[in-house]
Amino acid sequence: MIYVATHKTYPIPNDGFYQPIMVGAALRDQVPADYQRDDVGHNISAKNPNFNELTALYWIWQHDQSDIVGLAHYRRYLGLKKSHDVADRIDEAAVRQLLTDYDVLLPKQRNYFIENQRDHYLHAHAKAPYDIMANVIAQDFPEFYPAFTKMEQSTKAHLFNMFIMKRAAFEDYASFVFAVLDKVEEQVDLSTLHGQDSRVFGFLSERLMDTWLATRGYAAHDLPVVSLEKTNWLDKGSQFLKRKFLPNSKKKVHF
Repeated sequence: MIYVATHKTYPIPNDGFYQPIMVGAALRDQVPADYQRDDVGHNISAKNPNFNELTALYWIWQHDQSDIVGLAHYRRYLGLKKSHDVADRIDEAAVRQLLTDYDVLLPKQRNYFIENQRDHYLHAHAKAPYDIMANVIAQDFPEFYPAFTKMEQSTKAHLFNMFIMKRAAFEDYASFVFAVLDKVEEQVDLSTLHGQDSRVFGFLSERLMDTWLATRGYAAHDLPVVSLEKTNWLDKGSQFLKRKFLPNSKKKVHF
């Protein structure tokens, strides 16, 4: 099952392989009847303002027992070709075929070329939570720390918290992500974070995917992203340079 995380009503396939899931359902006045709620059973739905799509990830981890598990976004899917058409999302047959050779399917790595992942994060987000996470990994998850430092120096990263995995890999991944973030959450002062920075744990977790993957050594394969809303690359590029060279300016991170 591939869950499609959304925070609002949106045209989402619900075809038996793709299932819409409303993140932060505990905070919503209404949720469409055909959307899975993330506040049923054991959940962290109310933490959605700080955890983003991870409240869906947590619910899936606690409640779904499918042999294949995936997470997409309402405006982003994995596909066999780059596209802006939801019809080009990868289907179940193609997923099962790829997973005969691979354990993990991910969105194509994004390459920032002129800055590494540590600098890219710190130019866009509050520094203290990142430093807390680095210390948590070094102290409490030392087997992952070499991969974390390697990720920091790379210009490339698998972003978006999107994936499709075999069940065993998913269990391992989710266990790692929430074990790390539980310890980070204990030390982060959310009262100091405002605006986009309040979504701190969703942003931090994007740096855990490659850390986990490089440490565990699962066979992974990148796929193009089907993005339903076209990106203004001029705006995106100018904001990237602004964050890098004018760090005290107002930051725009997501498009």
